[in-house]
Amino acid sequence: MSTESAGTAQVADLSNCDKEPIHIPGAIQPHGVLLVLREPSLIICQSSENTEALLGCGVQELLGRSLDSLLPASQIASTRASLLSDRLQDNNPLKLTLKGGGGERLFNGIAHRHQGRLFLELEPVADPESLPFSSFYQQARGSMSRLRDAKDLRALCEEGVREVRRLTGFDRVIIYRFDSDWNGQVLAEDRRETADPYMGLHFPASDIPRQARELYVLNLMRIIAAVDYVPARIVSLPEEAAQGPLDMSFCVLRSVSPIHLEYLRNMGAGSSMSISLLQEGRLWGLISCTHMSGSKYVPYEVRTACEFVGQFMSSFISSKEGHEHYDQRIRTKSVQGRLLERMTRVGDFAAELCQSPPELLELTGAMGAAVYFNGRMTIIGKAPEDEQLQGLIRWLSGRPASQDVFATNCLLRHYPESEAFKDVAAGLIAASMSRGRHNYVLWFRPEVVQTVEWGGNPHKPVDVQDDQLRLHPRKSFALWKETVRGKSLPWKDYELEAARELRRSIIDIVLERSEELLKLNMELKRSNVELDSFAYAASHDLKEPLRGIHNYASLVLREDSEALRPSNRTRMDTVVRLTQRMESLINSLLHYSQVGRMELSLRETDLNDVLSSVLEVLKPRIEEARAEVRVPEPLPPARCDRVRMMEVFTNLITNALKYNDKEKKWVEIGARRDPEFGPVYFVRDNGIGIKPEYHEAIFRIFKRLHGRDKYGGGTGTGLTIVKRLIERHNGRIWVESTAGEGTAFFFTLDSEKEPASELRPFGGESGR
Repeated sequence: MSTESAGTAQVADLSNCDKEPIHIPGAIQPHGVLLVLREPSLIICQSSENTEALLGCGVQELLGRSLDSLLPASQIASTRASLLSDRLQDNNPLKLTLKGGGGERLFNGIAHRHQGRLFLELEPVADPESLPFSSFYQQARGSMSRLRDAKDLRALCEEGVREVRRLTGFDRVIIYRFDSDWNGQVLAEDRRETADPYMGLHFPASDIPRQARELYVLNLMRIIAAVDYVPARIVSLPEEAAQGPLDMSFCVLRSVSPIHLEYLRNMGAGSSMSISLLQEGRLWGLISCTHMSGSKYVPYEVRTACEFVGQFMSSFISSKEGHEHYDQRIRTKSVQGRLLERMTRVGDFAAELCQSPPELLELTGAMGAAVYFNGRMTIIGKAPEDEQLQGLIRWLSGRPASQDVFATNCLLRHYPESEAFKDVAAGLIAASMSRGRHNYVLWFRPEVVQTVEWGGNPHKPVDVQDDQLRLHPRKSFALWKETVRGKSLPWKDYELEAARELRRSIIDIVLERSEELLKLNMELKRSNVELDSFAYAASHDLKEPLRGIHNYASLVLREDSEALRPSNRTRMDTVVRLTQRMESLINSLLHYSQVGRMELSLRETDLNDVLSSVLEVLKPRIEEARAEVRVPEPLPPARCDRVRMMEVFTNLITNALKYNDKEKKWVEIGARRDPEFGPVYFVRDNGIGIKPEYHEAIFRIFKRLHGRDKYGGGTGTGLTIVKRLIERHNGRIWVESTAGEGTAFFFTLDSEKEPASELRPFGGESGR
């Protein structure tokens, strides 16, 4: 279909194709003449060397002369006005009669400017009366109507190849579309009966290297009149040659890569023409024409008509592609609406996405999906295992943030570790729901083993010639089948757009709720300040009358104990005990209020030193309980207040020792790595455990799950204070426990971020 570039290194590499400088070949195809002119004098400063054959004078004779010297007097003024116009290309083709060799000859002049140079390409006109452009417009007008009325993309392409072949007379005209990897597939074909059929075949990306695709975007029309031509070199005045190679990106006559010419000869073609098809400025495909029965020159007017067909088709590609999947698009919009209604109706929209019916899967035609939001993974359908998903999330989090939606039907190519779960996730769509926190909606498709029909073996571009490795285009274009593994069915455009729409909806919901939470948090912050002030004042002011009650009751017992009846003495003992209990509660309340008011001294802290100090203080109690303290690995450092973290560890370890009825007690302190939130610290024991219904209640102030004096007594404020301290460090604490088996308290510390009150342990909830 197009060009591969040569490489003569010892190790042949297809990437060499992308390095061939095809835009500066230094030569042209010899069926026309190229002149490079200076403005405004129109002095010829560069020329192709074939001027003797077409203009009747040698190239050295032309260089340095004005174009005026080649024109009849009647054309000089109009030609100069056209060539020096700001709207130069609107005047193409210039009908020029050039003098030379004892006569005059009619040419089509095709002019353009590039990099400060004025290019004029001259193509001889064989019969000035046989090819009026107006007649081609009249012929094409009916075809334009048929192209416009085509019901879908395939019908559009079929009409396109018929019209181009009718206009040009090429033996074969095909249209093929590029996929995401730049492989091409033939969608439509019109051919002579004796030409080999290419319909439905695939052609590898190496047929058209990167720089050739870039030129197809810049220059929509490309013609090779004869594959066996001898290039005509460009000759320059010395001062022009010093400026470097001539960039011929927009030249119709630009000479072609020798490898592409070899490609065409191997195909059996004597000439070819290509017309670019663009979609939103990107190369979508090509109309490719080949002539098997020798050379074929296509006049400028016919090429222009064909280019018009290509541009007309390009304008309809998006709408015709949309018609291919119109019903699916309508159904997708309906699914989007239902998902949006469900998400806005509930508080936990991430979990709602994975509820039955499985509309999240229907949205993209996936077989499995997962929603990872604020550290919690929820799964629906067929998906990788939890550990595999953790690795995938870490890999996605490490990718550049420029892609809001990442999609591939061959995850193995990007993430080799996916080999282990390609049976459920060979294809992936990953929609990022946030920039900083790495929240994702993931869709999975399983591996589908496919048979792809290629136009020749795409994997054999290297031949051995003269004991050296050389890149060559393949010699056979016969049907060649390949079994492709590791890929899923490709994602359709409307499926990817549905993923993007869902992402935008989720972000809108998250932003709306964030604003609501911000207002609520500001109000709660103000209320908390007021409550802390009230609690501090109340607890401080209550101490004095309470102390008076205690002292007077104690004085009565000490001085008048004998005079009191036994029942009254018992009552006075109760008063003293209750005042002591109330003082303990007031002290706890005072401490709790101080936690909210105190300034934290935040600095990078070695928590291993903090833990060592705590264990040294608790050593007598640990020995008394005959408990084993385990610290399997060093704790990662954290930015925190050292004194307050000592209080956190002291409280959690004391509770682990206190609420344990096992003969062999143990307490384990450690940390694990969360893919998004960093270190998660924990204190784990094998004690009495906590029933699930009390996992939230234990953090309420003065809340106790046992009798006042059981397990050593206490006020019920320890965990409340620990929770307050963790939240002051913008972290979160939660519990995982099974009654009778033990308890684990987990907490995070992130003093440089906003409070993460909605964090969840990774894998803490699953929809499996």
